[in-house]
Amino acid sequence: MPKVLAEGGAWLRGAVTALRAGGCERIFVVLGATGPAYRAANGGWLVSQTSGIAIPEGVQPIWVSDWDEGLSASTRAGLAAAAAPGIGANPTITETASGTVNPIVAAPTVAAGNALPGNSDAGTVDADTNRSPAEFVAIMPVDTPDVGPEVVARVIAAARASESGLARAFFGSTPGHPVVLGRQHWAGVRASAEGNSGAGTYLRQRADMVCVTCDDLATGIDRDYPAGSAL
Repeated sequence: MPKVLAEGGAWLRGAVTALRAGGCERIFVVLGATGPAYRAANGGWLVSQTSGIAIPEGVQPIWVSDWDEGLSASTRAGLAAAAAPGIGANPTITETASGTVNPIVAAPTVAAGNALPGNSDAGTVDADTNRSPAEFVAIMPVDTPDVGPEVVARVIAAARASESGLARAFFGSTPGHPVVLGRQHWAGVRASAEGNSGAGTYLRQRADMVCVTCDDLATGIDRDYPAGSAL
């Protein structure tokens, strides 16, 4: 199943908490196989019409219509979103021509999209329309549930302090998340993303990425099954 649904949405909530407490101002959840987010009766958003899982308050949902292309599609969509100062509610993002989690994209600050069918208010614009576009984004999937705010804050600080504006969490010798990208790198990441490779292809070509040791704070292990699963 889509990992955003794992453990009743606990992985989603944990990732949002880590990003928000780690220093990210605006947070966007990129959805794919679940279908578009659904407006609940209380005015909030659900991950989908049938899931019953609420998207944390203040988090903007983005649905990627070409999600079956792989991780690249959601990476491109998230970066396209972060590049704009404001966003209509729950837009559809399709970028098959230009070539981008389920990730979450967060900015230490997403793009106008088409209104979604079935959402009567899907064309409205949120209160952040007048904000400037982000200068950095942090990309983090929902399936690293032990990555907390301390990891996020450390990687953001490293990216801001570096000349390259690129930083990535490492756990031992293993690259992990979050990945923090300065604005000057977004076009390159979007252009190089393909299939199930998001920012990784671009980052492997860079000798100036800061590797941020975080294994004193978390394992960074990505999870394929909910806790307690027999698999």
